[in-house]
Amino acid sequence: MFDNICKFLAENFSTDFATWLLGEPISLTELSPSELSLEPIRADALILLESPELVLHLEFQTQPDANIPFRMIDYRLRVYRRFPQKQMRQVVIYLKETSSELVQQNTFTIAGTRHEFEVVRLWEQPTEVFLRYPGLFPFAVLGGTDDRASILQQVAEQIIGIPDQRLQNNVAAATAILAGLVLEKGLIQRVLRRDNMRESVIFQEIEAEAKAKGRAEGRAEGLQEGIRQVAVNLLKSQIPLEEVAKLTGFSIQDVELLQTEIEGESTPSGN
Repeated sequence: MFDNICKFLAENFSTDFATWLLGEPISLTELSPSELSLEPIRADALILLESPELVLHLEFQTQPDANIPFRMIDYRLRVYRRFPQKQMRQVVIYLKETSSELVQQNTFTIAGTRHEFEVVRLWEQPTEVFLRYPGLFPFAVLGGTDDRASILQQVAEQIIGIPDQRLQNNVAAATAILAGLVLEKGLIQRVLRRDNMRESVIFQEIEAEAKAKGRAEGRAEGLQEGIRQVAVNLLKSQIPLEEVAKLTGFSIQDVELLQTEIEGESTPSGN
């Protein structure tokens, strides 16, 4: 979920991100991983934005990841292969505070090769930076502050000032979800208006995914129950356990347990 939220923000507020990370409001567009010569690694977390002169590679992390340095050099080479004339900035952004040394790593080093990339630990960033641009509002509560509740209130006030209602809803929804990393749900709901957030693209996508997952789980449960009933019928027909396991895909242990249940149901209870 957090990957999707950050990806949504970076792609829809790319100028805000460019101003923050590159120091100038460069207009950036999404670069599809399919445009690179190889299949992407962990494409769900990959954010590539480009201008005619530059490619901005972002990775948002909620947890430390020992594979980050390799991923950085791997994508640097992939982009160079496709766009050798373009500069590239690579930034790993850690969302949640941790004492792990992995979040300090900003190089990939093997014999004869050294590659550097940038690392941003949000809890070390001044919150004022994130209160300047709508696309960065959701990160303010994760910044360097001892009073996150107060910062959330400030963000809520800033969000209300966004004139575009659709934009306002999307930023509020993203803020609510990211704030869940550090604040209690009840506080977030009191400060941010949930009724408006539910109209956002972000919440609609999350609800659609949840419904789709529920339907898929329901179909899977129905299929599993159907196979179980087939196994019951086969056992009642005196089909050998090994054959029942082969026909249904159940393990011998599951079939034996099912057989025990059937025998228990058919045994008269004592008076």
